[in-house]
Amino acid sequence: MNHPHPSGTAPFVLSVLDNAFTGVGRRVTETYEEIISLAKLADRRGFQRFWMSEHHAMPGAAIPAPLLMAARLTGETERIRLGAGGIMLPNHVPLAVAEQVGMLETLAPGRIDLGLGRAPGTDGATAAALRRHASANEEFPEQIAELLGFLGNDFPQGHPYAGVPAVPGPWQADENRVPRSDTSADVWILGSSVYSAQVAARLGRPYAFALQFGSADILNAMRIYRENFRPSPFLDRPYSLVSIGAIADEDPAEARRQSTSTAMAMLRMFQRKPFALLPPEEVAAYPANFQERQVLEEYTDRTLHGTAEEVAAGLEDLQRHTGVDEVMLVVSGYSRRAQSHTLDLLADHYGMPAA
Repeated sequence: MNHPHPSGTAPFVLSVLDNAFTGVGRRVTETYEEIISLAKLADRRGFQRFWMSEHHAMPGAAIPAPLLMAARLTGETERIRLGAGGIMLPNHVPLAVAEQVGMLETLAPGRIDLGLGRAPGTDGATAAALRRHASANEEFPEQIAELLGFLGNDFPQGHPYAGVPAVPGPWQADENRVPRSDTSADVWILGSSVYSAQVAARLGRPYAFALQFGSADILNAMRIYRENFRPSPFLDRPYSLVSIGAIADEDPAEARRQSTSTAMAMLRMFQRKPFALLPPEEVAAYPANFQERQVLEEYTDRTLHGTAEEVAAGLEDLQRHTGVDEVMLVVSGYSRRAQSHTLDLLADHYGMPAA
């Protein structure tokens, strides 16, 4: 893995995560068009990578297959790294994932990231429909090992899959005339706990911590990752990323207003209602009781919101606090304009390339 350098005056690398949230009253086709536009904007403005997340049976989150959208984006962008943040590996067959990644790397050599997580990305019934069984989380390390074996075509002799190549793949042409690919995807370990930090450290892989999900112990996770990191052929020293929600606007009140939509969607999920991104006007009109108001306030404030200067100050405090190498903006808000405007404002603030 190459260690990127910050663009402009940013003290860290900046990237983007799009959850493909589709606001109530909007069409999925609009969301996909806007994701493509946002990826192109992030590419032009010098962001390092553009990731998408995996969700199932959630009408408010429109990407169940992020690698499929990444395939479209390989032809829409020129420089930015593309990938899944992430693929929930227990939902998938490792060989199929390796084959799909090989295709993406062939389409966009050196630009593909593969983030691996173990959460289902959905509810129990949907997880069962995905053929995910109760012990899937415990099998996560074995699944990673199997996937890495396919990606590198390096199963040990005698392994039952040693003669099963993932095509296309990164190996030399031989007497069987297997096609050669000179690059392979960067594999990341994703999580929001010390468990994922231990896995990333043991494998010598970059580590991405999802802070947008809650008040998890990121400091302990980062300490464990750095203290236990084992250099690998893919990474010689620890490299970490933290993702966090962010909305910037010239009017800080509007930025906060947009952030309430995601907070309301989280409240609905806690109430076992469908995850839905409501317009800020509906959120403001909701007759919340005291406990509901506390949840709404908490999740509104978990998104960094305000002017570009205020959001940038929050990002810089977070980076100093955690020591991460990279910060990934989880673009949110009911308005898709709010998301693209956030990227433009922060890119302008940090002197990144002009659109």
